[in-house]
Amino acid sequence: MKADRNTIEQAYAFFHQKLKVYEHSTSEREMDHIEDCIADYANSMSKELFDELSQGNPAFLHEHTAFQEDLTSAVCMMEKWLELKTFTSHRHFSHT
Repeated sequence: MKADRNTIEQAYAFFHQKLKVYEHSTSEREMDHIEDCIADYANSMSKELFDELSQGNPAFLHEHTAFQEDLTSAVCMMEKWLELKTFTSHRHFSHT
């Protein structure tokens, strides 16, 4: 992963919050607005992070029919990366 922890945390916080609202929304207008917001964010986010999340799919987070699956996938991937980065950055060594 080439993106730094701050970049991943910012994207994760935004995506996670929008995913939770999207999953429980019954308003087509609200869901369309979330899709637009996420697509705009994806267009301006770190290229390295987008490339990792999209796995080479240029339509990732931009296509209505795959949007919820894409967003869920992105959130899950970033959760895993943040867990790994937390684990590796907080190793404690014995002072024996």
